[in-house]
Amino acid sequence: MKRIILVLIICLLTSNIYGQISYEKGFYIDNSGQRKDCYIRNVDWKDNPTEFEYRLKENLESKTIGISDVKEFQIDSIAKYVRRTVNIDKSSENFEMMTYERNPVYEEETIFLEVLVEGRASLYRYENGDLVRFFYNTQETDLKQLVYKSYFVTSERINRNNEFRNQLWNTIKCPDSRISKVESLEYHEKDLTPYFINYNECAGSDYMYFEIKKNRDLFNLNIRPGIRFTTLNIQNNLSDIKEEFNAETSLRLGMEVEFILPFNNSKWALFAEPTYQYFKSDLEESSSSIDGVDYKSIEIPVGVRHYFFINKQSKIFINAAYVLDYSIGKSRVIRDFSNDLEISVADNIAFGIGYKHNDKLSLELRYQTTRDILSRFEFWFSEYQTTAIIVGYSIF
Repeated sequence: MKRIILVLIICLLTSNIYGQISYEKGFYIDNSGQRKDCYIRNVDWKDNPTEFEYRLKENLESKTIGISDVKEFQIDSIAKYVRRTVNIDKSSENFEMMTYERNPVYEEETIFLEVLVEGRASLYRYENGDLVRFFYNTQETDLKQLVYKSYFVTSERINRNNEFRNQLWNTIKCPDSRISKVESLEYHEKDLTPYFINYNECAGSDYMYFEIKKNRDLFNLNIRPGIRFTTLNIQNNLSDIKEEFNAETSLRLGMEVEFILPFNNSKWALFAEPTYQYFKSDLEESSSSIDGVDYKSIEIPVGVRHYFFINKQSKIFINAAYVLDYSIGKSRVIRDFSNDLEISVADNIAFGIGYKHNDKLSLELRYQTTRDILSRFEFWFSEYQTTAIIVGYSIF
């Protein structure tokens, strides 16, 4: 079974490797100011890129071009990046790296800025790891960073430099603006973007709003029944006891919570799936005192999933999870003429591969590594192993 799953993963990844790559209409402007219409690979960058892949035509080989050769690039109305040499403060918001310096410490750097709002007043965003900075300019002012910085006042007290509010109040405000509105702004895209949109509207300016991060399905609740195929081997290291149970087929029922990570075109997700499972089997012919097994538990796989898009309706996924196991009821290995062996909690690892259609229906083949359900007994050893076929339906 392990070999079958490995072969399936390799075949699916190699056959669909290009399905996950989305090239969309766009253009870039080179250093001479010439516009090149092309198809740009939409990676949905979390961190601002320093290069990107493109094709001059959909069926041509892709090429990579870097920041030194491109003034700006745009994927239709989805995303736009412009090259700028800026003074940027990279002071950390991490408590362990914070300083007592209130004012920003600028470094000059050439970067791609993501355009959020473009108009009479424009808003830009830069992200690299934990560093997030916003920039702005107007028809009357040059590009500047909106200043926000955390700093120590004492070894146990932190203050924040919210100079960005003064910058907005002094340069970007509507005639009927109230200072209380600016004072309530936080240094977040969800606060700053509406502020810039509102200003452009009240100033009667045409503007472009890039909505790349809006209207995404970031949470799924899935019902996941399925069939489990289970084997169990038991042995005692001090005796000749060695029993192998017949493979059993049983039902499983899970309820999965899936969180889609808001970058990389929603290809990554985290999930948790409380699942009821049971295994009950009797030995028809036993050479030892072991008569059967009765094992019930709640498993909670917690893991990560990666999607490979085939088209708008279909996608393949692979996942890996750490499976927490909680025995319920009286789970035990049943013995004649001896005390039963109480089954222990036994965590393991799960790997899966599957297919999802229209973000509603899914089918997954999942393999779980062996677990020792008799680990509390010094001289007893067991190998409990399951493979499951799981059908999923997304409620929302």
